[in-house]
Parts: sequence; structure tokens; C-alpha cells
Amino acid sequence: MDIQGIYAALATTNMAASERFYTLLFERRPDDRPMDSLIQWRGVAGANIQIFLNESNAGSSMCTIVVPNMDKARASLERVGLTLGKEKAGDFGRVAHIRDPDGNQLTLAEPPGATQAR
Repeated sequence: MDIQGIYAALATTNMAASERFYTLLFERRPDDRPMDSLIQWRGVAGANIQIFLNESNAGSSMCTIVVPNMDKARASLERVGLTLGKEKAGDFGRVAHIRDPDGNQLTLAEPPGATQAR
């Protein structure tokens, strides 16, 4: 099977609110809107993201975003008005969560040793 691309999909109840949130998070507007109930960002650190209107599943989606430096990621989010939750650290590195307007959980993950390599 040849695969051209894969999209992570996050469900929403409110396209406008989600578009505002993810535009701030990704620091750019969506790349396209294939239909009224779908917006897409392509090539976000090599990934493709879809936000789709699906009221029954909104709030149950999850996504992990790997960042090279949690402190810089936190500062960047704060600059645009988004708040990252408390960090947990361990052998796995550092992780912190943020939720979108529907409650979908986004985990920011800094790999082990990343902060020491700065």
C-alpha cells in the first residue's frame, strides 16, 4: 500500500472557536477548508491536522505534540493567550496538557534530556 499522507483528526462542536484556538496554537491560519465541517493544517512539524464538526465525539480526541523545549513552548503559548497546565517530569521527559475549547486534550511532550541539550 502506498500512503501519501495521514491526518490526525480532532472533533469539535464549534468550528469558529476551534479555528481561533488552533490558529493561535499553530501560529498560522488553516491551509484549507475542504467542506463547511472541516478545516485542515498541513505540514505542522511534518503532521497534518484536521478539525471536524462532530458534536457527539467532541471533547474525546487526544493528540501529542513533541516540543524540543517545554519552557519555550510554554512562553510561546502564553504570548498568544493560551495556558499550558502543570508539568509532570520523569524518565519519559516532561509533559504538560492543554485543552481546546471542546475539551480535547493536547499533550505537549519534551523528550528526555532535551532541556539539558539546550
